[in-house]
Amino acid sequence: MFQKQTFFVLCLLSAAFTPVYVGVVFFGFIPEHRCFSPGVAELSQRCGWSLEEQLNYTVPEWGGHGAGFSSRCRRYEVDWNMTGVSCTDPLGSLVGNRSAVPLGPCRDGWVYNTPGTSLVTEFNLVCEDSWKLDLFQSSVNAGFFIGSINIGYIADRFGRKFCLLNTILANVVCGILLVFVPTYLWIVILRFLQGLVSKGCWTAGYILVTEVVGPKYRRTVGILYQMAFSIGLLIFDAIAYAIPHWRWLQLTVTLPSCFFLLYYWCLPESPRWLISQGKNDKAMKIVSYIAKKNRKKMPSHFEDIKFEEEDGGKQSPSLIDLVRTPQMRKNTFILMYNW
Repeated sequence: MFQKQTFFVLCLLSAAFTPVYVGVVFFGFIPEHRCFSPGVAELSQRCGWSLEEQLNYTVPEWGGHGAGFSSRCRRYEVDWNMTGVSCTDPLGSLVGNRSAVPLGPCRDGWVYNTPGTSLVTEFNLVCEDSWKLDLFQSSVNAGFFIGSINIGYIADRFGRKFCLLNTILANVVCGILLVFVPTYLWIVILRFLQGLVSKGCWTAGYILVTEVVGPKYRRTVGILYQMAFSIGLLIFDAIAYAIPHWRWLQLTVTLPSCFFLLYYWCLPESPRWLISQGKNDKAMKIVSYIAKKNRKKMPSHFEDIKFEEEDGGKQSPSLIDLVRTPQMRKNTFILMYNW
């Protein structure tokens, strides 16, 4: 019973991790776009053009083959506000030779064909600035890389529960701040910090859920914990479909994570970690609590078990542990190759 409850609440954490990992798909959605040209809307209204006619007359290289770089990132360098512009051949009436019309950058912004908003539409992350959207995702990946190493060490040094709760809190704070910060730079910084703690948070939950079950079930719960992430993807898709505005979407997927702070009262520390740190009395109390929760009796000889403390008792984790023994070296290199 205890293991099932622990597994369920930690699977909720795994599912809630998806907006951080793949959120760029919706937060950074790139709608169809074109340069904004002053005077085009008024001319279109005066001439009674349909949208397709307006695009064919006023957008470079617009055709049935779809929009290209010029149609998205360049505009005709003409004054659409001039009097006497023809409704049947506007470019010809302005410059004479259509093939000689100069093209220029989108100095007045873009028009986006979308009912919602995204980072792209709010900060114009298109054309020459499209690399900034890649930087947005690269920042969270950089956070994943650094956090996976450092927060894994924190979980080994200070405990799984301590690491889990603090990374949940940091993730919630960064997620809520993302909703309100007005500049692109701060969004990238907060996204990096979110990546820094989120991957470690997910990993700490994975470690905890595998340490409270017996060796026979570790592989199964590990796989199911990751399946919860896949279910979270489906739920996130549905939420993003219903909320097309990225800031409201960010707030909607962040607020439920506040409830994970209740894990302070719901989850005990890992007994295996406590034993590795020489805190055997605390470990025995938690094991007794688990037995009571499962309605099982403790073996009569269990409290007489003495854990070996002669060779240091409290273990100090190190990155060298990953390659210290032949078996660990093999496991480390296989997992690195897989990733």
